[in-house]
Amino acid sequence: MSQPLTGPELAGSCPIPKSRYPEITMGHGAGGQLMEDLIHRIIVPTFDNDILAALEDQATLSLPQSDSRLAFTTDSYVVQPLFFPGGDIGKLAVHGTVNDLAVGGARPLALSAGLILEEGLPIETLERVLRSMGEACRDADVRLVTGDTKVVERGKGDQIFINTSGVGLVAKDRTLSIASVRSGDKLIVSGTLGDHGIAILSVREGLEFETTIESDSAPLSGLTEKVLATGAPVRVMRDLTRGGLSSVLHELARSSQVGLVLEESAIPLKREVRAACEILGLDPLYVANEGKLVAAVPAESAEDVLDAMRQHPLGADAAIVGEAVADHPTMVLMRSAVGGERVVTMISGEQLPRIC
Repeated sequence: MSQPLTGPELAGSCPIPKSRYPEITMGHGAGGQLMEDLIHRIIVPTFDNDILAALEDQATLSLPQSDSRLAFTTDSYVVQPLFFPGGDIGKLAVHGTVNDLAVGGARPLALSAGLILEEGLPIETLERVLRSMGEACRDADVRLVTGDTKVVERGKGDQIFINTSGVGLVAKDRTLSIASVRSGDKLIVSGTLGDHGIAILSVREGLEFETTIESDSAPLSGLTEKVLATGAPVRVMRDLTRGGLSSVLHELARSSQVGLVLEESAIPLKREVRAACEILGLDPLYVANEGKLVAAVPAESAEDVLDAMRQHPLGADAAIVGEAVADHPTMVLMRSAVGGERVVTMISGEQLPRIC
């Protein structure tokens, strides 16, 4: 096995958890405290509208004389390397945007793509990325209908960056929100954590394990349809990308003003991912995923939702991992297998940069 990762790639580029920097750091894109500060202090006040301020994974807009609302989302992808076990930047760009729509209860309809290409990028590489995007669109039953391409000078773009925006339809009476979690609700994750982040890291750093760790990049729209078809009063669903499960749970706890308690023994992890995290000193709660979600549902509906997830290929390893409580609002705790508890802090800087 290669030497364990040390230095800034593992330690993060902002070891001191201060919130204000004169320049953008890698930590501002990590899904943790620095990103939260940037969003709340600069971005949201600048545009000043209640739809953006809700900070859902997608915006929903009313359509006159319609039984549906329009869901709209956008994201950008700068992953390095471009190709990795289980996926590539093209597949990631489609899946990530489809998933942001799906976890809001929307049926994804169409995407746009903005390509930032660096001078010198091999046409063969571009064609490979675009083919992957096309396959991902077909798998997700969504169309890429518009786009734009820009080229920057050699050395200014790191081969290719992709921005994708997506629109979908959500039923007018369906409301899933990070502010709706209630004490007693159960937390369900749809599968094993950390697969994507460790897959990226293994290629980037030349790490070798007994088996190949593959990214979990996948479209979640089929899985979310299964969940919603149960008729259970799902409070919220969120996909687990930058910052992993920890960052999403902190968003839920803060917005809903509840405490959250995780059961360490219930969290699904692949054996090789657990081993890689132990070797590298990483906490899988903070490692990104690209084909997993967490749902909060009333306790009486939890088993129905769990069964529905397990009936879908992407939910085969779904598990109830915790619950919302009235105590310690806005805090996330982890209960260990021996009964002790620890605070799950929100990551401040960057654990693994350039993973999506």
